Amino acid sequence: MKQSVTITVNGQAHTQEVEPRLLLVHFLRDGLGLTGTNVGCDTSQCGACTVLLDGEAVKSCTVLAVQADGGSVTTIEGLAANGALHPMQQAFWEKHGLQCGFCTPGMIMAATDLLRRNPHPTEDEIRHGLEGNLCRCTGYHNIVKAVQHAAEAQNA
Repeated sequence: MKQSVTITVNGQAHTQEVEPRLLLVHFLRDGLGLTGTNVGCDTSQCGACTVLLDGEAVKSCTVLAVQADGGSVTTIEGLAANGALHPMQQAFWEKHGLQCGFCTPGMIMAATDLLRRNPHPTEDEIRHGLEGNLCRCTGYHNIVKAVQHAAEAQNA
């Protein structure tokens, strides 16, 4: 039996009838067409599906859409404002924090939450804060540099 959910996504309320077992990642990708949130592993190990739910990073493959009912979700598409990249997106661009780009949306969302919780992280704190997000292309060096750059810009 379907249930009605209302989830505010990137500032806009969306009401849909969903199966109780529908994952938030599929609500976003299939229901709303927001394909920046990626499904990478189906086991919650990679973090490619990370979004902000009520301001905190969550792996959207571990959250049911019905659990997000009444909540507010920010996806990678919702970070930019007024045609300008979010400082974290800009830092990933400037510091070459991506290669293939598949993990990048989840990595950016996790890093954004990290800086919300810790505006002045050390390199070790950044590496620890991003442990739940895997990149199969890089050695994480430029990703860490991008987060450091975003922190500097945010605190300037």
